[in-house]
Amino acid sequence: RRHQNVVEFAPSLALAPAQREVICEDALSIARSVSYRNAGTVEFLVDQEGKHVFIEMNPRIQVEHTVTESITGRNLVQAQIQIAQGRKLSDPEIGIARQSDVQMRGFAIQCRITTEDPQNGFAPDYGVLKAYRSPGGFGVRLDAGSAFGGAVITPHYDSLLVKITT
Repeated sequence: RRHQNVVEFAPSLALAPAQREVICEDALSIARSVSYRNAGTVEFLVDQEGKHVFIEMNPRIQVEHTVTESITGRNLVQAQIQIAQGRKLSDPEIGIARQSDVQMRGFAIQCRITTEDPQNGFAPDYGVLKAYRSPGGFGVRLDAGSAFGGAVITPHYDSLLVKITT
């Protein structure tokens, strides 16, 4: 909605494993062609026939990274910082000597919980959170900002309250 995904999941259910490999190889080729040496995001669009086209590369970790971390067991933010400090992917602290070292296990879904008001055209809502209870447990990751009882939510910032990834 409004050019932002509210729900993310990984891996994509729309891609066959062979197609995913081709897209990943294209992403690596793009990064290599500009001698890129850190974590980043390469984005593609896939049409109804399964053909993919490159749209952009972002030299940063994006908000959706939590689903990738969940299915790969890799801390992408930590790796990005270590690489910026001069470490190599193959260093023991990161442990990625080759692409095959990054393996997917299972599935993950991330939902953005916002303070938007659906009865007001999804405009950001504001005020005091009277009550809030976070979910928890094994496999539940919360990336929280101002999600607590008594928090004052102003209309001056992004309406994201918390991201939950399971």
